[in-house]
Amino acid sequence: MSLARVLSGNGAMAMGQQVQRCGMIRIAALQEVTFDHNTLDPELNTFPPRWGGLYAKTCAPAGAADPSTLTEAEFRLDEDVNARLEQRLGRIHARLRLGLEADHEAQVFGQGINYFHFENLPWSHFVIQAALRITGLHGRGRKNATKIAVRSNYIASKKIPPSFDGFSILQLSDLHIDLSVKAMERLHQILPSLTYDICVFTGDYRGQTFGPYQAALTGMTSLCRLIQKPMYGVLGNHDTIRMLPALEEMGIRMLLNECVPISRDADRIYLAGVDDAHFYRADNLERAASEIPAGKFSILLSHTPEIYQQAAHAEFDLLLSGHTHGGQICLPGQIPITLDSVLPRRFGSGAWKYHSMVGYTSVGAGCSIVPARFNCPPEITIHYLQLAS
Repeated sequence: MSLARVLSGNGAMAMGQQVQRCGMIRIAALQEVTFDHNTLDPELNTFPPRWGGLYAKTCAPAGAADPSTLTEAEFRLDEDVNARLEQRLGRIHARLRLGLEADHEAQVFGQGINYFHFENLPWSHFVIQAALRITGLHGRGRKNATKIAVRSNYIASKKIPPSFDGFSILQLSDLHIDLSVKAMERLHQILPSLTYDICVFTGDYRGQTFGPYQAALTGMTSLCRLIQKPMYGVLGNHDTIRMLPALEEMGIRMLLNECVPISRDADRIYLAGVDDAHFYRADNLERAASEIPAGKFSILLSHTPEIYQQAAHAEFDLLLSGHTHGGQICLPGQIPITLDSVLPRRFGSGAWKYHSMVGYTSVGAGCSIVPARFNCPPEITIHYLQLAS
């Protein structure tokens, strides 16, 4: 794939150091990102000075539209969003992600880690819904999709600082918020009763992999009002980078190949996140881990668990991910028909361990393609850090 193709007509440009992995250009060195965590509004934990009210503005276009179909006002708005993304992420990262979306967001074959992307087939939901209706399982599957379980997971490590013993992390994953309407109604009922220290989102806020995203942003705005701050998140393969300004205006500190320290008393742990590693392959673990001091407890947020090997060798202690939905439609015994991932099946849901790194793959609170589940109930998870004796 040529560089000009990656940049979708923006012209050839110096990309810095590049490496090839599975035939896709990956970011090996990105423009320096400056982010002043002190700019958060202490009351709202939002980013209005940085984005200048872009949430309201970015709801106008229907997505990454063809410039030839935009009105003059929409074109100026599109250019404004692009400029803001370059300021936030750096020119190379922003243009690479936007270019890949323009070229490949609806691609069925050949893009990303796995070769075939069933969710990108325009008729996939019709096929599954028709099969469920014919077999009389449609209503049952939809009802199953609303039965969100609240799970607890305990992570013990000698590297956890004493003041973080008992620290709790609420993980919300694969909401697909505009598709999973009934499940989100149930989630609204559950959230106010939960207690935790921070909330992390591990991607896939939007139902579709391309097209409009306003409904997903509207749903996220409503959901975030019920969530205790601070909030952190990463993007998934269903999410466009154009959602980033609005998500950060909601108070979610998005981590795209970045890391932030979390302090309690005199102790610190480190929370890193990577851009989508499954479809767009825009993740950069080297950059995400570059500011983590050796020997400090570190957590990585990645939409997909498929980078478990790289994360373990980069010396992360905990990997929180989603993407697989646990199979969503499973055989009895919670045996997934497919995980849409390239990884051992034991990493497809729940807690697991690889070398010295522990991980957790959430089956998600929402649904992909159709709002139905079988033998795989939706979940949200609260992780508790424990200082090992």
